[in-house]
Amino acid sequence: MQSHGGDGEVINKQVILKDYVTDGASPKESDLEVIANRTIKLKVPNGSHGVLLKNLYLSCDPYMLACMNKFENASIDIASFTPGSPIRGYGVGKVLDSDHPKFKRGDFVWGKTGWEEYSILSTSEAEALFKIDHTDVPLSYYTGILGVNGMTAYAGFFEICCPKKGEYVFVSAASGAVGQLVGQFAKLMGCYVVGCAGSKQKVDLLKNKLGFDEVFNYKEEPNLEATLTRCFPEGIDIYFDNVGGKMLDAALVNMRRNGRIALCGMVSEFQKDKPEGVYNLIGAIGKRVRLEGFIMHDYLHLYPKYLDFVLPPIREGQIVYLEDLAYGLENGPSALIGILSGRNVGKQVVVVTKED
Repeated sequence: MQSHGGDGEVINKQVILKDYVTDGASPKESDLEVIANRTIKLKVPNGSHGVLLKNLYLSCDPYMLACMNKFENASIDIASFTPGSPIRGYGVGKVLDSDHPKFKRGDFVWGKTGWEEYSILSTSEAEALFKIDHTDVPLSYYTGILGVNGMTAYAGFFEICCPKKGEYVFVSAASGAVGQLVGQFAKLMGCYVVGCAGSKQKVDLLKNKLGFDEVFNYKEEPNLEATLTRCFPEGIDIYFDNVGGKMLDAALVNMRRNGRIALCGMVSEFQKDKPEGVYNLIGAIGKRVRLEGFIMHDYLHLYPKYLDFVLPPIREGQIVYLEDLAYGLENGPSALIGILSGRNVGKQVVVVTKED
């Protein structure tokens, strides 16, 4: 059923990209700007089949940092942000007005939206939204565990790595939005799980609250190969890689025969002038190790199946989900850039407004 709101025009606070990040430079907070000098009509044009959203929660994800660069390589499956325009990412919103048959005023949805208070989405953009039917869990969860990060963890672990009970699993960036879920999914499967993180606080959380069998602080380990040998004396069956670089190289040495590596992210590469080499690939041949990169979008058809899998343990308290909330769009740039240094503990979310 279609619905139409009022014609009022309001100030629309936005987070914009000032200009592309120069080659080799790390994204900085100063590359983004919060502006409040543009207006928006709180009505979707008749016949547009679009949707007007009031954005409630915005997701901070590592790939967004890469989008601050100008991509010349057409093979890269993500799009650059547009300087002078609001940056885009996943978020949760409330439909204020709709000319689209799938959505009506008052619906809650998650999907791609702008980093702004209000967004008008085109027909194609609205088609990619997911209506939120389960509101007995926090709406912010749809930026993470019930959204893109949960689907990433589910697809990478179950579809790429095909875990078996009793296998040895290693997760890098284990306290992040994806890593914390992969580790807990592995524990639900009866696997032995080791994670790595970058602070004592995160190590303690993973061991004492999320149930990881072992966790180490990679910043305190001068020899990562030896560390992984210590943690996995019989080797690693599954490595869920969120960081790339030296950690991937160290894991390759410690893989078991027929091991699987899911290449999910390479956050360690974002702050380097040039990519760091991987030198231990030759061992993957004799051990029949399979490395596979993946993009979550390819598995979105599994979303209903994923909800059936993950909602019961969430409701029963079998999965603990960590969120790091930053309040207000004005704190959005700091929150997004902060994930580069691992400042966040758990899923980093920007709370635009808590009207839910």
